[in-house]
Amino acid sequence: MVYEIFQKYSHMIKLKFILLLTFLIIKICLTAQTPDQSASYLNKFNTDYITGMMNNKPETIVQYYAIGIRLMPEFQKTIIGKTYAQQYHQSFFERFVILAYTRSISEIIDLGSKVAESGKFNMTLKLKSSGKQQEIQGKYFCIWDKQKNSTLSLNTETWNYDHHLENEDQMRFQNIPVTDVALQSHVPVNSNVSFELAALNRLMETTVSQHDAKIWSQFYTEDAIILHSHQPASNDKKEQDAYLKKHVTELPDFEKLDIRNDRIDHLGKYIIEYASHIAIWKSGESSGVGLGKDLRIWRREQDGSLKIFRHIGMYD
Repeated sequence: MVYEIFQKYSHMIKLKFILLLTFLIIKICLTAQTPDQSASYLNKFNTDYITGMMNNKPETIVQYYAIGIRLMPEFQKTIIGKTYAQQYHQSFFERFVILAYTRSISEIIDLGSKVAESGKFNMTLKLKSSGKQQEIQGKYFCIWDKQKNSTLSLNTETWNYDHHLENEDQMRFQNIPVTDVALQSHVPVNSNVSFELAALNRLMETTVSQHDAKIWSQFYTEDAIILHSHQPASNDKKEQDAYLKKHVTELPDFEKLDIRNDRIDHLGKYIIEYASHIAIWKSGESSGVGLGKDLRIWRREQDGSLKIFRHIGMYD
């Protein structure tokens, strides 16, 4: 009798174990994506992106977008949603003739359920209203969601420029519905991660306001890459420190600096933070209010600290 009961429960335990193992295998198979698969898919996207830009076909680009795509261009407030993102591209084509466009991938990072992609682009534009041409170099950073069918869906696209543009207002499109994330509510501080990021952002406010390059540098990992506005990327610690040391000397005085986030994606080792800032500044007799947005990927280090691993910033 005891043996029969033991066999019965042993069989049930084995069955539950097999079912659990099967579930885990299926889950892994649904989310797993080899680096080669991601690279192949992203190369196709970039080829189609170039085609769309050169042929004034926004649908060629937008077909890769998630329904809730978050578009974060330089000099334009955040655009949320596939419909408005397509309107943005269409407005761009209506204002400019794209004479040349190239785009290349610099890095692909597997973040688990998501993939981060960064790269460079070059374009030659002619303003239709005046016929004036300008050559532009820039950087982009994308966040992709892994899909069950081994494809990717673009949920965030950001970019900025390596230099100042002759007329930055030309890159703003007033007819596109936007979300002013700098004026939105921040993420409630109701979890360990939101608490930690809120504390780090408060320290960053003080650090930037005091023009303290040494403390600012400590926010970043040793292998961080920073995609600055109006500046080529900093790809190692030496370049980052040199940039920050120079950058703090160019900053105005801040009467108020508010750094906040409106979205946090916790992926375990990596945390994606969608941040923005409001800066009330003065410099001599000049003063103003500046708004901007940032996409930061934080990484949990071996000692438990949270450091910025990848960072791109854009002015509104």
